[in-house]
Amino acid sequence: MDVVVTGGRGSTGRWIVDRLAGPHDVTVLDRRLPDDGGHPTVDYRALDLTEAGGVFDALTAIDPDAVVHWAAIPVAGNHPGVDLFQNNTLAAHTVLSAAGRVGADVVQASSDGAYGFFFAEETPVPDELPITEEHACRPEDDYGLSKVVTEEIGKTIARRDSISVASIRPSWIQIPGEYPCRSEDYLDNLAAGAGNYWSYVDVRDVVDLVEAALTADIAGHEAFNCVGPDNTLGRPLVELMREYYGRVPDDCTVDGDAAAYATGKATAMLGWEPTRSWREAADEDVDVPRV
Repeated sequence: MDVVVTGGRGSTGRWIVDRLAGPHDVTVLDRRLPDDGGHPTVDYRALDLTEAGGVFDALTAIDPDAVVHWAAIPVAGNHPGVDLFQNNTLAAHTVLSAAGRVGADVVQASSDGAYGFFFAEETPVPDELPITEEHACRPEDDYGLSKVVTEEIGKTIARRDSISVASIRPSWIQIPGEYPCRSEDYLDNLAAGAGNYWSYVDVRDVVDLVEAALTADIAGHEAFNCVGPDNTLGRPLVELMREYYGRVPDDCTVDGDAAAYATGKATAMLGWEPTRSWREAADEDVDVPRV
């Protein structure tokens, strides 16, 4: 396929580009061109993704089969909330609108932040464990809200232009050999990971899910949780919940040290399962792909 990747120079986007550049023809849209020429088999175009005219011009010229929209301000706290919300939602609207007009299916970055747990004033106990994609989204922060709106944009474009849109909801993305979720400060402070119930996901599992969604037969819009197979502390999740929150949901069915988020929907629809645990990946020596 001809695939456009936005944000392909980012910390996760570069892994997506590296994977897709073998079997597909890839063009990266980002704010700046790479200083060293970038990936040897990838084309790059520099533009502001919040500018509708430039995005529409680029996508109509490339006429891709699919768009992976991964560009966004990826976390709250580093930008004024209004700037973050405006950037993420406007970029999603311009990119997805243009993709719809050229008939390109979309895989886009959402987040477990859409549920609203991590940045809540007081992190709530979820309505269910494990947390499925049907759980209510109740963000109190601009980042989580931007992801809810981004998914709503996906639903709108899928209806209007009859394309498929898959919204991927990763948890805290870890790079092999780095894994801050296994740092001493994190492990020694139960509160550090309580906001997302000690969840994480290896960047290569994220890439696997993006690739699976690109080639799947999806009708309309679908959201998919994207988390690792276990929790970052390697302790029974029920034990952690009771220790920190004092209770678990009445219908909790999580066994052992499994993750708090369910991934069965991605398994059933896309054939994807997370396979990288911190137990091996935290100290793994893997080259980071070129920008």
